[in-house]
Amino acid sequence: MIIDAHCDVLWKLWEKKVDFYDSEQLRFNYRKWKQSDIKVQCFAIFVPEEVKEESQFSVALEMVSIFFEQIVAPYDDVKFISNRQDLLNLKAHEKGAILTLEGCHSIGADIHKLKALVRMGVRIVGLTWNQANAVCDGIEEERGAGLSSFGKEVVHYLNKEQIWIDLSHISYQGFWDVMDIGDYPMASHSNVFKIAPHIRNLDDSQVQALIDCDSWIGITFVPEFINGRKVAHRQEIVRHVEYIVAMGGESVLGFGSDFEGTEDEVIGLKDIIDYKFLINDLCHSQTRSTMQKLSCKNFVDKFPRIRN
Repeated sequence: MIIDAHCDVLWKLWEKKVDFYDSEQLRFNYRKWKQSDIKVQCFAIFVPEEVKEESQFSVALEMVSIFFEQIVAPYDDVKFISNRQDLLNLKAHEKGAILTLEGCHSIGADIHKLKALVRMGVRIVGLTWNQANAVCDGIEEERGAGLSSFGKEVVHYLNKEQIWIDLSHISYQGFWDVMDIGDYPMASHSNVFKIAPHIRNLDDSQVQALIDCDSWIGITFVPEFINGRKVAHRQEIVRHVEYIVAMGGESVLGFGSDFEGTEDEVIGLKDIIDYKFLINDLCHSQTRSTMQKLSCKNFVDKFPRIRN
């Protein structure tokens, strides 16, 4: 049983207008999901940067509708997950679907828009994508500024609502600002900078900080974040897991594949069905207890909202 903290299926369904059931344009569709070991999948609302500012929230709402109408509602065995108890209540034949937000650019400087998304079911909120927004700078913004006053208001609101604050795309200063005031920080899809020195990866001090506060880190399958190149092999992902485990992080680790978020493929990990091969690779160096933690237990144990 695997829980995956990040994919961009909603963006693809919105952009390509394809069928979630069995579209071959998707590495993650319902048919493949049923064949895979993924028990619970997080689906990100990601509004692409080319969408005009005045239309971004509307597009975010369209993706919420896609989530409920195309992923949850048509399938009796797919359950919407709102809290930790929902995770624990999943039956053996059921799959769980969690709604997340990748970047607060879609809410502008209006916290009521964020509150609306949380009421609709968003349970992980990424404060930025790569660029700046009203909350904070993203990791590719040259200025590198941290949380704005509005950003601090957002963090305090997410603390109150027991919502995970996703730091995978945030500026370096923004990361530390959130660590100072955020109750539920996590990184849904980031790897180890020491192994692959890409700005989207976490350096040792960031990894250690997340370990120290008993947070959660999702190892991702984007080739550039695995080895710094456009092509990576499945076995190279193992190094990132082993590195964080060696730092004492076996209780904060999991997976955030980022399937559909890139056109680049990992050799040996083409789609979600191949997840089982990665798990097999990891079993050679990790104990059964550690594998259970990586696969699902860490995510369930740390899911902030226990009940609605």
